[in-house]
Amino acid sequence: MISIGNISMGGSGKTPLVILLGRLLKERGIPFDVLSRGYGRDRQGTLVVDPNGSPHDFGDEPILIAKTLRCPVIVSEDRYQAGVLAESRQKAELHLLDDGFQHRALARDFDIVLLSPEDTQDQLLPFGRLREPISSLERADAVVLTEQLDARILPPGKAMWRVQRSLAILATSFKNPVVFCGIARPQKFVAQLRRAGIEPAAEKFYRDHHRYTATDIRDLLELKHRSGADGFVSTQKDAMNLGRNYALLSPITFPPVRMELIAPPDALDTMFRVIKERRSRA
Repeated sequence: MISIGNISMGGSGKTPLVILLGRLLKERGIPFDVLSRGYGRDRQGTLVVDPNGSPHDFGDEPILIAKTLRCPVIVSEDRYQAGVLAESRQKAELHLLDDGFQHRALARDFDIVLLSPEDTQDQLLPFGRLREPISSLERADAVVLTEQLDARILPPGKAMWRVQRSLAILATSFKNPVVFCGIARPQKFVAQLRRAGIEPAAEKFYRDHHRYTATDIRDLLELKHRSGADGFVSTQKDAMNLGRNYALLSPITFPPVRMELIAPPDALDTMFRVIKERRSRA
């Protein structure tokens, strides 16, 4: 089992990293599945995600992962039960545990933790967004730096991976859209759009995992009219929470986040070596 997690409350890029690792595993022909809590869903229990299902049942991020990777994704409030169901399917060689760093009751073969610049300057809950102090990185096998960070802040001997994040902006994207989203750190999304040459005519931010209502759609259409925007831009996660409402906001685009791992063969070879050694000692 490979755990992907962080030490802060959202916005670090766990979902893009799960998708990146999934794609790299597919390239090597290694069957895998994803275990997730399914944050924000209404339906309880241990379920296999339907890629065409509703965030009400499965959560927005598990659906996005299932749609993108076309792999089994299992959600459960009890990640152990998700693992039990995954094992009963007997199809995966590896499980990717989404948001698993604090889920210490579940054994894992390799622990990956994302670290952002904001994490290094933040405080512990409830005064900041940190779930754990920086010193907790001592438990990690690999620390993924999502932006330019001084590696000297890391505990000695830890594998350090660097990733690059960008938005896949289409040539037909709008130049002055209404930008809206319900994610943990919306200003990062806006900054990425600006770097791609898109200047928002207006911005509207909602709480993380927000599910859009008819009132929200009316407000957004009114905002487009007032601002003179030429369309709408939002995130792929928001596309899950818009559901069929997205058609009412035409023209609209959801540029995917591209996360690339620098020197991926070296990183994966290190991970597989550690997993092999640990399994041989078990």
